[in-house]
Amino acid sequence: MRTPRKAATTSKLDSSPERPLVTNKRKRPSSTNQSTPTVQKTRTRRKEDEESEELDSDALDEESDDDDNRRKKKKPKTPRRKPTSTPKRKSRKSTREESDEDEDGEELELDEGQEIVGRVVKAPTTGLVPPGQISRNTLNFLNKLKDPECNDRQWFKLHEPVYRVAEKEWKDFIDSFTDVLIQVDPEIPPLPPKDVIHRIYRDIRFSNDKTPYKKGLSASFSRSGRKGIFAGYHVAIKPGNESMIAAGSWCPSRNELSTIRANIQRDPTRLRQIISSPEFEKYFGEAKPHPKGERRNIYGMEDELKTAPKGVDKTHKDIDLLKCRSFAVTYRFTDSEVLDPDFKHKIGSVAKIVQPFVHCLNDMMTVTADDEDDSGGDEQGDEEDEE
Repeated sequence: MRTPRKAATTSKLDSSPERPLVTNKRKRPSSTNQSTPTVQKTRTRRKEDEESEELDSDALDEESDDDDNRRKKKKPKTPRRKPTSTPKRKSRKSTREESDEDEDGEELELDEGQEIVGRVVKAPTTGLVPPGQISRNTLNFLNKLKDPECNDRQWFKLHEPVYRVAEKEWKDFIDSFTDVLIQVDPEIPPLPPKDVIHRIYRDIRFSNDKTPYKKGLSASFSRSGRKGIFAGYHVAIKPGNESMIAAGSWCPSRNELSTIRANIQRDPTRLRQIISSPEFEKYFGEAKPHPKGERRNIYGMEDELKTAPKGVDKTHKDIDLLKCRSFAVTYRFTDSEVLDPDFKHKIGSVAKIVQPFVHCLNDMMTVTADDEDDSGGDEQGDEEDEE
């Protein structure tokens, strides 16, 4: 038997899509207490989902990228600077000890192309003398300069501390000697040592000897200091018993030389009396040319003429003086005299003897014979007028 038609219709209703909506529909709870389990359940699910996302490798990578971007956007914090303290200066003693360690200890590290040419010699600490004296250290240093191997810029640079001590010693000596010389010759101005001391460096431009340094220390004094046209005094120390004092005029210019010769032709009496005095000859020799042309008194200089000067008769009675181109005398001291504490006064005693000679030359090179004749004529005219 077939099923009735009504039953078939009912089965169609059961399978319709609207049924689940009806069957799954739930009534909303009326009380608040009944909703709590549902909220908690929802929160638990969200938490589980978040944990699962955290454990997912893709989520971890994205999170790390986000963190990196955040760090880049953040400005880096500036580190706090520690207060800088002023470095303590090392004492001289520690500095010296370090330099000693460098000299005696490890080898220096050199850059490419560098090499050690020598070690700087320290300034002497023994054998020093009070200001106004010359020490053995100074003579030893100058004696080294006589050796061509030592008279060299590189050697001098390594021994510069020694030279600076000798230079300071020479300046102190000249400062003390200037006071002595002023008492002997009031025409000498009281100049500082730097205005009378000569440099130790040689002018080698026109010399066959190319050694760069002199073998002694020297200073010159005159009315105008180290330079000028006037006659004066020259003091030098040189080891090997070659220290000296010289006085007079060396190679005067043409005008001064012609004036001196004109005064000699007019009247050489004053000059001859000075150079032939017993005290003057005691120190500088007889006032006559040496038979062999050697150095004696004011004669025998290298620039002396062999014949009479132009316009002067060969048989002139004062031809010996007229042949001279330099009018100067020299007196030498031994090394032991130089080291004597009273050395400056020994030089002063010799300067006292040559002082009249220096003043005579200054008068003869600045006052012409015509001026003296004119002044003499004026004086004679004045006397006639008084009569």
